[in-house]
Amino acid sequence: MDIVFNCPNCDQELAVDQTGAGSEIECPTCHESITIPSAKVTTGGLPTTPSTPVTASAVAASAAAKVELHLKVPVRDKPAEPLIGKPKPPLEVVQKGAGKRLRTLTIRHASCIEAGHDKFDEKVSAALQEIGETNIVGIHVINYEHFDVAVQKIMTDYGVFIIYRG
Repeated sequence: MDIVFNCPNCDQELAVDQTGAGSEIECPTCHESITIPSAKVTTGGLPTTPSTPVTASAVAASAAAKVELHLKVPVRDKPAEPLIGKPKPPLEVVQKGAGKRLRTLTIRHASCIEAGHDKFDEKVSAALQEIGETNIVGIHVINYEHFDVAVQKIMTDYGVFIIYRG
């Protein structure tokens, strides 16, 4: 059984095992040295002494009156069910490409210049041919900025962002 008492310096409520009665400890709040009071005669679960009567406010303020919760961590032998479920795909997606993942491909104009020749159109055409028309979800034009080392300037350029099933 614990001895419940308040620190005489900072009024912090403390609970100590009754075997520590009479020994000195350091208050965890104010760091002052305090002596643990001796175990008191209990009446109805409340520590009392002949000089201090038991009142309803003392019961409410006591740490012994506080509800102690014993919580258990669930143990499972199989994986837990997901808390957030994935929405089901629309019917049109199931019909067009059942079970295929959406993927993206970005082709930047600056990366398509080889030995001074612009190969952007050829690379985009080859990528679209490889993906196949039926798998293309969307093609979007992008504008971006990059640092051109040759001219030591920030240049604005363009590219394509392709979303496809595959």
